[in-house]
Amino acid sequence: MSFKCPLCMRIFSQRFAYTQHAQKCLKNVEVEVEEDDDNNDSEKYSSEMDTRSNLSSEYENDKVEVDDDNDVQNMSFDSIGSAISEMSLEDSNFENILDSSEEPEIFEEPKNLNTKTCTEFPNDAYKDLMLLVTKYKINNKGGNEIIRFFNKHSNLTESPLPKNIEQGRAFMNNMKFSNLEFSKVLITKHEDKDYFLYYQNLIQCIKNILTVPDITQNFALSYENYEYNRESIYSEQNTGKWWKTTQESLPTGSKLLSIILYSDATTTDTLGKSQLHPIYITLGNIPIWRRNKQDAKQLLGYLPILEAANKDLVRDTFHKSLRHLLEPIILLKDGIDLFINNENTWFYPRVSTIIADWPEAASFCLVYKSSNSNLPCHSCLVKRENLANIDLSVNDVILRTHDEMRKHFENDTQRSVCIESVHNFFWDLPNINIYLATVPDRMHHLDLGLFRYQIIFTCDILKSQHVNGNKLVEEVDRRLAAIPRFPGIKIFSNGLQSIARLTASEYRSLMKVMIFVIDNLYDENNNEVDNFVNNDDLTKLYEYWNEMYILSRYEEFSESDLEKFNDAIHRWARMFVKAFKFVSPSNLKLPKLHSWVYHIIDSIRSYGAINGYTTETYESLHKYFVKIPYRISNKKDVEPQLLRTIKRQAISIRMSQHSVNPAKTPRTCKFSARLFEFSLQDANTFLMKKKIPYHNKVWFSDIAISMDSEESNDYISDKGLCYGQALLLAEVLTDPPLNLALIQWYDFKSKRNPYLYGCPHLKLIELYNFVAIESIHGVVHIVPRFDKQNEYFVNKYIF
Repeated sequence: MSFKCPLCMRIFSQRFAYTQHAQKCLKNVEVEVEEDDDNNDSEKYSSEMDTRSNLSSEYENDKVEVDDDNDVQNMSFDSIGSAISEMSLEDSNFENILDSSEEPEIFEEPKNLNTKTCTEFPNDAYKDLMLLVTKYKINNKGGNEIIRFFNKHSNLTESPLPKNIEQGRAFMNNMKFSNLEFSKVLITKHEDKDYFLYYQNLIQCIKNILTVPDITQNFALSYENYEYNRESIYSEQNTGKWWKTTQESLPTGSKLLSIILYSDATTTDTLGKSQLHPIYITLGNIPIWRRNKQDAKQLLGYLPILEAANKDLVRDTFHKSLRHLLEPIILLKDGIDLFINNENTWFYPRVSTIIADWPEAASFCLVYKSSNSNLPCHSCLVKRENLANIDLSVNDVILRTHDEMRKHFENDTQRSVCIESVHNFFWDLPNINIYLATVPDRMHHLDLGLFRYQIIFTCDILKSQHVNGNKLVEEVDRRLAAIPRFPGIKIFSNGLQSIARLTASEYRSLMKVMIFVIDNLYDENNNEVDNFVNNDDLTKLYEYWNEMYILSRYEEFSESDLEKFNDAIHRWARMFVKAFKFVSPSNLKLPKLHSWVYHIIDSIRSYGAINGYTTETYESLHKYFVKIPYRISNKKDVEPQLLRTIKRQAISIRMSQHSVNPAKTPRTCKFSARLFEFSLQDANTFLMKKKIPYHNKVWFSDIAISMDSEESNDYISDKGLCYGQALLLAEVLTDPPLNLALIQWYDFKSKRNPYLYGCPHLKLIELYNFVAIESIHGVVHIVPRFDKQNEYFVNKYIF
């Protein structure tokens, strides 16, 4: 294969040589464009642009966006967070962008195009074109073809469209709106390189959140002391102790505005060679269910990433950036008036919690990041050798405070408490203890942390304590692949071979089924292996984990619930330590284990339910504010390009009219009354002959049927529910019609012990009935018990 340059006609035998040449050749070519509205001139210009686009598309690996760096200053656009949340089509486009095996074409923007600043497009055709190009990420070549096609067939004397897509993008870049202005500020210089913080003003960002429709409904303005049966209830953040203490410190008549920050460096490419460090903001006054939606969060800025051997300089740069972002909190000594629910309200903004993974939390607290340090916990002064100790007393867990840490810093004794030799900006902020505000995050602590360890250690003990350990791991993989499919559960057809690349969502899928995989997996200690973990204990470990995890997802906690939760945590932790202490390289000296056991209950009492400060709902923001914009940039001077792309996306959504496709109404098959005439005894044989192509398996829905009070007395039920397979749905043509389902029933395997591992233990019986569809409670996940005949579990761990 050879490569011919369309500009100088040189021919190259290798792509690399052609790429190097093309980069130089393109710079030497000047394309002259006459600013004329004549259609022929427009077609000539488009042809020239096609030449450049064809050349560029062959030597670029990603889409390119070129513009003047200074254009990012004072950039403004409206409610990016609100707009991006509506981008339903972006999900599918994102996967195509990231995973496409084709060479991407480029987005190219000319420098210094003279465009006027405005807030509206010149006309509807111009607007529709640019919204189409932006929404579907059409490159310059494709966009210019659309322009050429329109101009050719419109028969207009003057085209309403831009001369080319470059001009249209430049027009959108210069559109001005009243809020969400981004700026950049120089934070530091290192080795002749400038490091900038790209950000928007904190107060303006808060105002943008408040402009989102319905965001101020049920907006918390004061502390709520909820009680039930004389027990305090912790749910929303304004039911926690931090809110109460902070509110009492504010002037009379003012309200608390709770700021929640989320910061996490993320990779921008599939190889993980480059990173960006976005920081997001939301408000604790917003109810949790509403706050966890994407449009309730805003991009606050991109923090500079400094790669230097001088780690103190890196830490100082990080905290200088935070100071610049959060300085309005210090400067607003008299608070701020915000328009809430049609009236001005006097607020004092305060940072309540910071959501981050463990290394990021250590950066905020400026404690040693290494888990091998003498005091590895960023919340307390527990010693490393006590990280796996489940029986520490209150006196053994001494919390870090600003006063004590500052005193050590000023006395140059910071090493004794394992803090860095950099001034912590949060010592200067009011009403915050940074060491407690960096709350345990369920996704990083549990999903990607402790549960991942549990899976890895399980495989380790299977290999180490059994002669045929590798075959047991293969059996685990086989069982995982054989788990019946169910909505919301990923089936691991290849087992755990790619465990290092599993996402948090995939780990949560594993949580729901691993107990059934481990059950009845191996025999007892026939070879008299030391520290042998028997199968029952290992299965109970996963049962205890699921009980603890489900409790962590409660929307509210009473004091009794917290005691129950604390007991569940310690029950699981004891079994975890018992099972894995001898296979863990560090003897389970895991900071996340200690933090979860000793600090999560206090976090709930201080800041409300865990659902209010988990990163599960923040991770998707990286897709819209980092990964998608990055993939269509030229990978140079990235942040300005990202902001321009985000701006155009927001404009596109803001000005688009969305239409919702009507939902399809499910229909049942119509049969005559003869439906009742066939033999129910032959039902199973009749239906099994009908091979349903569902993953090459015969498959019927397992359902729960609600029994009325009279019927429930005749059967052993699971709190009023009985289970069966739905073999057939039918509508009997009577007046009125009858909607029925043919059910084959499950029954409890044992009347004396109907539950195993907290799940109904069932068997399938030869009993069939028609039941009214209205009595169906819902679809359930029923899992066969492996290596057992006609034994099933109802999966109660669907969360």
